[in-house]
Amino acid sequence: MAFCSSFSPQDQEPGAEQLATQPGPLLLEFGAPWCQYCQAAQPLLASAMQQYQDLPHLKIEDGKGRRLGRSFRVKLWPTLVLLQDGQEVARLVRPDSLLAIQQLLASLPATPRTS
Repeated sequence: MAFCSSFSPQDQEPGAEQLATQPGPLLLEFGAPWCQYCQAAQPLLASAMQQYQDLPHLKIEDGKGRRLGRSFRVKLWPTLVLLQDGQEVARLVRPDSLLAIQQLLASLPATPRTS
């Protein structure tokens, strides 16, 4: 799975328990489609993800009544949470540069795939 361009419908979002048992790396992106900070981060995230084509990326729409964001203590959007085998290894809140996202992704134990 490469860069995910849209938020998943609420009825298709995984639960916290499901994510805790997810093997391997996973990038969670919490935000909202109308959020200007989220929109501004999309080109940066898409560019950074080009080197991580095998990294699963899941966009989670956050907001009132959304429990998954609360379980990850999300307070600002976008919030990127990097999981390895269900455990949080790194987090980035309101990324504003390609370098910041690249540094987050570099905290993965696996080496990025180059083209």
